[in-house]
Amino acid sequence: MNRYKFLLNTLRGFVFSSTLAVTLAVFLGVTLVASLLYENILARQAVQTSHSIAQQTFNSMFQVMRMGWTREQLEDFLQGTRDAFVTSPFDVEIYRGSKVEELFGEINQPALDASVQGVFVSGEELLLETDGLMRRIYPMQARDECLSCHLNAEVGDVLGVIDIQQDMRPISAEVRRNNIAMFLGFGLLMLVMAALVSRYVARHIQKATDGFKERLEQVNSVKDFRQLDMTQTNFHFTELDDAFRSVNLLVEQLKDVAVDKDILEFEIRLLGKFIITSDIVRDWRDFIKDLLIDINTILVAHSLVTVFQVEDEGYELEIFWRFNVSEGTRKMFEQVVIKQLSNHPHFHTGIPILNIEHHIADPSTEEQDLQGILTLQDVDLQTRSLMLETPKIGGVVGIGVQSKIAKDPIRHMVIGSILTTLLNLVGSVKAIYKYTQDLEYYATRDPLTSLYNQRMFKELLGYEIGRSQRHDVHFSLLMLDLDNFKTVNDRYGHSFGDQFLQGFAGVLQQAVRPGDVLARYGGDEFTIILPEAGEEQAHSVAQRIMEQLEKLSLTTPEGNSVRATSSVGVAVYPQHGQNPADLFVMADNMMYKAKRSGKNAIALPAENEVAEVFKEVGEKSQMVLNALEERRIIPYFQPIIDLKTGEIVIHELLMRIQLGDKVISAFEFIDVAETIGVVHKMDYQLIEKAFEQIQQQGYQGQIFINLSPRSLIIGEFIGKVHRLAVDYGVATSRVVFELTERETVSNMALLEKFVLDLKMEGFNFAIDDFGSGFSSYHYIKHFPIDVIKIEGEFIRNMLHDDKYMAFVKSIVTLAQGLGMKTIAEYVEDEAVLHAIRELGVDYAQGYFVGMPGPELVSHDPRMDALFTQIPHHS
Repeated sequence: MNRYKFLLNTLRGFVFSSTLAVTLAVFLGVTLVASLLYENILARQAVQTSHSIAQQTFNSMFQVMRMGWTREQLEDFLQGTRDAFVTSPFDVEIYRGSKVEELFGEINQPALDASVQGVFVSGEELLLETDGLMRRIYPMQARDECLSCHLNAEVGDVLGVIDIQQDMRPISAEVRRNNIAMFLGFGLLMLVMAALVSRYVARHIQKATDGFKERLEQVNSVKDFRQLDMTQTNFHFTELDDAFRSVNLLVEQLKDVAVDKDILEFEIRLLGKFIITSDIVRDWRDFIKDLLIDINTILVAHSLVTVFQVEDEGYELEIFWRFNVSEGTRKMFEQVVIKQLSNHPHFHTGIPILNIEHHIADPSTEEQDLQGILTLQDVDLQTRSLMLETPKIGGVVGIGVQSKIAKDPIRHMVIGSILTTLLNLVGSVKAIYKYTQDLEYYATRDPLTSLYNQRMFKELLGYEIGRSQRHDVHFSLLMLDLDNFKTVNDRYGHSFGDQFLQGFAGVLQQAVRPGDVLARYGGDEFTIILPEAGEEQAHSVAQRIMEQLEKLSLTTPEGNSVRATSSVGVAVYPQHGQNPADLFVMADNMMYKAKRSGKNAIALPAENEVAEVFKEVGEKSQMVLNALEERRIIPYFQPIIDLKTGEIVIHELLMRIQLGDKVISAFEFIDVAETIGVVHKMDYQLIEKAFEQIQQQGYQGQIFINLSPRSLIIGEFIGKVHRLAVDYGVATSRVVFELTERETVSNMALLEKFVLDLKMEGFNFAIDDFGSGFSSYHYIKHFPIDVIKIEGEFIRNMLHDDKYMAFVKSIVTLAQGLGMKTIAEYVEDEAVLHAIRELGVDYAQGYFVGMPGPELVSHDPRMDALFTQIPHHS
């Protein structure tokens, strides 16, 4: 094997092998095709011949029978027909039909097989070709002349059949033997010819390569390399000579590159300055000015221009001059830049130049007029394209220098290298600069509506209360909630829901004064701070908002028109609250009052309502504190089934408060608990009681525990839960902490540490409502997630909306590829259950699977029956 490999690695061996292989392959292909065509022709001739024999035989019998014949004459005819084909490749047999036998008796003939019998019945001629055997069965049908003798027959009746057979296999075998013999003979001839051709080609090429090698061996220094002459090499083949001329051209170019070592060392020193720091990002224009001055220590570079595309709006140009130049020179250079950009493939024609700014690197230098020096012919403007993914900025960067630098091949190459590095450096610095600006912006703004976010609203509300206290003025707070937004979101999808929110935010911006504070509090809730505005002014603003909302109409993807209404709650400082929490609670309660009154309404607190609201909030707070102190926090468990078996293998832990005979759901008190800062203590009590019940019932499945955002910032949380698990004999591998994707967005750094600590203690980690936000895939990439709980809205709508079905499929495929388990939430009927099983979802949770209850359920007979009826196919 090594010997054959060596032969293929030599030129002579390669030419020999290639010539022989191609020739033999072509001849073998032609031979096979010719053989198949010849056999096909023989087969078609046999078919035609058999048809002619059948017709001739029938016509002969018909002519004889018209003259009348005896039984002996018939037998002589039949025997003569058989004898006539003894020496031919055809076997002929004539069969008498039943109607003929009725009148003239039977004759000595072979038994009728199924094919012959079929022709007697159908009266249709039959041609059979199987395994090289051709067979034609020809029906002899009665004509008018036949009825004078065959009294029991009618025209068209089959009186007999002619069976003609031919075995094609001997002929095909002989043809193939001849082709093989011819192929072997031709192969030997090709072997000799391939050897001669390879020897001829290899000898000529080897002679030229030996001379090339001999000259290269004489090169021991840059001086020898410059004197290297390779123009006389002749390979005797045009293609090889053309290729070698390209090698000669490369050698000549390398001669120029290899001489100026000092310039390359300068380039290396210059590259050492290309390190992005916070100072460079903050003052990136000053950095480019300094860089332009440094370049001029070895290369004359009058200017450097940066061009950035501002999304799809247009381009911005910033030109950096080494020293002051006249206005005429600036205009001339702008024309040069724009002309060259218009010829660049990355420049989008039709998109305008939005802005051009000029900067001076060394303002102290005396103004120089370069208009007579730098012209379109004298400037070499090199451009590059830089497309950045985040943020979405497309740009090109160029540098203009005197043309004599471009004519110097060494310096021209250095300039090209510096430009390439500058392209990445300046583009990255500008991108980081804009990105940091965006970060600062979105730290205070809602990305969807560009209004202030919840965190900034709380700060501004506290600031406004302090300002109003100092100046002894009042202000109003509006709490707005879109009516029926959940229905719109569920019916028309998140994309349309986002448009709906943006449209509502636009109405708010048009309805308020320039100094008013707008914020998106969360979801479809918005807040407005109206400085120095009382109840009448606040009501007037709210009324104006509702009037402008009547004009807002959005068209859904289906072409329907959807209008918006809002419920507005109003609270005024200091009448309704003297701190941010109280004022917000009052406005929030008034908003819900407006909703209870029929929505699309404005609610202000009456004199007696202020005390009632705070009394209700105080009562809820006291209820929570009492429940915590009296240990009336109780666990509820919602079952989660394995979709392969139907068994209940997981329970999600839910919090309830026992108040006498009444059980209060978490949504009625969890906000209050978070406000007064005791939700983590309630979590401890809930988990302890749940572990105790797990121990008592001997439950062996997993338990899913919802985490509150506050748990992330309590350092001892995981340690306490771990001690509880040890005390009650619950393996940490059976405990899965789940956090909703929405809650993790603003706590990324804390989440990273929390998940690491959690995994080190042996707990598992799940993301709830996966797909509901913008960070789903970021979490999958950066965190060791064990389980994904698919957003319930996707599951609920997947059978009615192809987009939701596509989301679920992609999430399941992704999870399977990464070895993560999936749980489908909101499984509310059998059709959805069956669909998610077929998609390969691992577990199901929802009201159809099981309602939350105070006991851990081992199995559900209803699920057992269902899974027995429906086999699992995924």
